[in-house]
Amino acid sequence: MNFAGLVVRDLRRAWAGGGAAWPVAFFLLAAILFPFAVGPEAALLARIGGGVIWAAALLAALLPVERLVAPDQEAGVIDQFAVREVPLAFVAFAKTVAHWLGFAPPLMLAAVVAAGLFDLSAATLLRVELGLLIGTPGLAALAVATAALVAGLRGSGGLAGLVMLPLAIPLLIFGAGSLEGGTGALQWLGAISLLLTSGGPWIAALALRIAAD
Repeated sequence: MNFAGLVVRDLRRAWAGGGAAWPVAFFLLAAILFPFAVGPEAALLARIGGGVIWAAALLAALLPVERLVAPDQEAGVIDQFAVREVPLAFVAFAKTVAHWLGFAPPLMLAAVVAAGLFDLSAATLLRVELGLLIGTPGLAALAVATAALVAGLRGSGGLAGLVMLPLAIPLLIFGAGSLEGGTGALQWLGAISLLLTSGGPWIAALALRIAAD
């Protein structure tokens, strides 16, 4: 199976039964509920809104982790790829692209709604969208690597959160920091996202190879 076929296969499975809609629904729910917790003060909401959007995006990327790798491992699909000598890093990268396509573009659209709830300016919204565009590939790669590490383990959902959330903190810090203006935080965000996107598939492949032995 070629790369596009792997991506389409995983993307189709993600959207089957509306599964890929859950991260976006969670993201919007967090954005809607947060103003009730901190109050209706517009200045306060505008000041913290960008950070809330980034935190919600991180948690939304974590939601489908259990479905990224475990179903293929349980069905023996990963073993078939290994038998056919398909590089597992290649498979993991295809899963990363599919995961990104499944949650990131809808999330960026939902961020426009969230920006309205937090009364963010157009300039701040633009920085939020640019940060999400740069940072979400790193989140997707981290999610796939985490899914491979915890696949087959009991309580993998909770364990995935313990593994992924600390590793995603740099993305959260520089993603939220990019809203202050300037390019330094965006450059760091891009560097970290690139590191995760390039290294994540290799970590996932190693984890899958160890699990298969």
